[in-house]
Amino acid sequence: MIGRVDEDLRALLDVNVSSSPSTGPTSVSMWIDTAFIGHFVFPQRLIEQLGLEQFAAADAVLADGSRVTLESYVCYVEWFGSIVPAQVIANEGKLPLLGTELLSERTLHIEYATREMTLD
Repeated sequence: MIGRVDEDLRALLDVNVSSSPSTGPTSVSMWIDTAFIGHFVFPQRLIEQLGLEQFAAADAVLADGSRVTLESYVCYVEWFGSIVPAQVIANEGKLPLLGTELLSERTLHIEYATREMTLD
């Protein structure tokens, strides 16, 4: 997969997601977040737009040490030729995040000088 590095030096990747395996996908531009060990974090407005089904609530510890309860949803993602289920954590941020759970079997290469990014 080929991504890009934007003017704010964020590594971005367009990923096709849907609310079910049989629903047409929506392309979502995601910021790769290597500090997040889950699948995805989406703004609540995007979750509503995609019509994702709520899955569960998850307890989490934030970087500042505070504990929070986060709402969790399920989506389906086109990932290297397969449709796979993925967990989505809801937040009030502006950009969707792609965490390391989906990167664990892949090679991520980011060239900040040329603003290119690949995921193999």
